[in-house]
Amino acid sequence: MSAGGFSAKRLVRVRDLLERHVDSGFVPGLMMVLARRGEVHVEARGTLAFQGAGSGVPMAGDTIVRLGSMSKPIVAACAMTLVEDCTLRLDDPVDDLLPELADMRVLGDPTRPLDETDPAARPITLRDMLTFTMGTGIVIAEQDTAPIADALDSIGRPHLDEWVRRLGALPLVHQPGERWMYHTAADATGALIARATGKSFGEALRERLCDPLGMKDTGFSVNADCLDRFSTAYDRDSTPSGEAVVEDLPDGPFSRPATFESGGGGLVSTADDFLAFASALLAGGTHHGERVLSRASVALMTTDQLTPEQKAISGFWPGYFDSMGWGFGMSVITRRTRVGPSVGSYGWPGFYGTAWYNDPAEDMTALVMMQRAHMGDQTLPMWNDFWTTAYQAIDD
Repeated sequence: MSAGGFSAKRLVRVRDLLERHVDSGFVPGLMMVLARRGEVHVEARGTLAFQGAGSGVPMAGDTIVRLGSMSKPIVAACAMTLVEDCTLRLDDPVDDLLPELADMRVLGDPTRPLDETDPAARPITLRDMLTFTMGTGIVIAEQDTAPIADALDSIGRPHLDEWVRRLGALPLVHQPGERWMYHTAADATGALIARATGKSFGEALRERLCDPLGMKDTGFSVNADCLDRFSTAYDRDSTPSGEAVVEDLPDGPFSRPATFESGGGGLVSTADDFLAFASALLAGGTHHGERVLSRASVALMTTDQLTPEQKAISGFWPGYFDSMGWGFGMSVITRRTRVGPSVGSYGWPGFYGTAWYNDPAEDMTALVMMQRAHMGDQTLPMWNDFWTTAYQAIDD
């Protein structure tokens, strides 16, 4: 048994699982990081790309990846630094800083015409944004069946100020605080941070969180001198074989400064950087002995904030919140249903197959990095294998 309480024999299963995914051609490379009690175990297999320059570069801790929705917890943490210095308050309306979101109208039913609205019962607060209960978000519907879904899709990705203006011109889907709705609140939080600091969202994020945590490769774009460490992203071909096809190359949009700094899914990072962030949360807000967030902030972020009433009418499908809740920008496990994270674990996945949990009961961080579109979905069987393999390696 290792110092971190891992079985050396059982850790081989982690390596074997990663090798199977690489050898099958599912992804060119991927890695898993298991950190426990001061020990960090890294298994990386494969390369940054199937073809081209990246095909000769092995996956490593400093490989740059698109975080997708794993950006959301980082944005929430940044917002809490503003709460801690009393620039923002969790339960104050955001109207002063985001007047575009003041005096909102509410549909109440996504199938209603956009002009059939009622007044919002109360203003939107930062707490609403962090818990994804601000009243708007992704509406899953067939085209032309829910006018608000089509309207939200048409907003696009302009500069954050213009994005907020367009969002505010639309009605909310539901009343603030009524139910959980995914994604949009994280982008709105980024706009709020920018207004509150008088800086771009990216500048505020770097100064308040990334620099203190030493997250040198985390941001909304990749510097030219780092592109050789940036992995290619793949998608699934529409043919029956389902082969991986290029979705985004290193010299694509992320190689240029971002017009839309998306807190919902726009960050790039590395396993090394994200482990620093995750480890700080697991340590109650400290990094190398320096406090970045208070223990109270970390506790709020990582505690289920949804009420039973909110859970009953929220989620992507019935029962979505049967075994998890939502903290600030991330999920919280409320019932253990598999060989995997304990009750009280928190974390979130990303669109390209990144995923992370902190498990306070086991004093463990588990992190997976790959770059294949639509693969962050935790209902996919492969994620049962990843978390099972991580947890079966614990041997104390």
